[in-house]
Amino acid sequence: MAPEQRSTLDDRLAARSAELTPAERRVAEVVAAHRELVAFGTVAELARRAGASGASVIRLSDRLGYRGFRAMQDAVRSELTTQLRPAREKIRRPIPGDLIASVGDSAAESVRRTFDQIDPLQLERVAELIAQRRRRVLVVAGDAGAGIGRQVVTHLSMLRDGVESVAGGSVAAGRQLAGTRQGDVLLCIDLPRHDRDVVRVAELARMRAAAVVVIVDSPLSPLAEGAEAVFPVESHDVGPFDSYVGVLALSEALVAATARRLRSTAAERLDEMEQIWDDLGAIGPT
Repeated sequence: MAPEQRSTLDDRLAARSAELTPAERRVAEVVAAHRELVAFGTVAELARRAGASGASVIRLSDRLGYRGFRAMQDAVRSELTTQLRPAREKIRRPIPGDLIASVGDSAAESVRRTFDQIDPLQLERVAELIAQRRRRVLVVAGDAGAGIGRQVVTHLSMLRDGVESVAGGSVAAGRQLAGTRQGDVLLCIDLPRHDRDVVRVAELARMRAAAVVVIVDSPLSPLAEGAEAVFPVESHDVGPFDSYVGVLALSEALVAATARRLRSTAAERLDEMEQIWDDLGAIGPT
């Protein structure tokens, strides 16, 4: 099947990948990883991100069967619009025949593509920030990701002191942000459509010189502006709702990297917790 007959950008990239020049391949890698940059950026911005020329961007558009960059941009915008449809529209779509296989394949692909985008150096740098116990660590998440936010707080607080969730409500959030100092860390977790309170908390934390780290769908997200580090994640639909499996997997990688840096002190802390739980009879035998 020719690329012109295919409906998605991924299909077109797969069909022509073997034919790309090195410069076109660099552009294609950026196109595949950063759809929002294609949808809302310019030829020059895309070329600069890929370390290629504007001509390479145009040639890739043509090779993929689009009538120039604008046509590729329009197609990607259309795909993003479909992905961001609210739940009330998604629930009316046809149901796949093999639901378990469909969801399982999508979840595995989301995790794979999320981990393909992780910059190991950036992950270690953020883990080092979180591991420095003089820094206060706050975690804020949108409503859909609140459970993951609580899990991150629970796990990090078992490794070190000074880890808190940013409470819901402007008054409580303001009270916590009032204690934020330069060098503290704010971890933000959210996917579109973004919770305005999360965006505002991130803005206020940056104003107070905190190191803002975001787990989000795209480096072009409003949460990513001015952030110390951005971890983009891939998402997919689970019925009418966006899946957070990529967010959870990346969060676990960040906690694991932090635990490795705090290994000696965290081991003593966990031993003490286990002893207290045993004394209280809080947890049954394994």
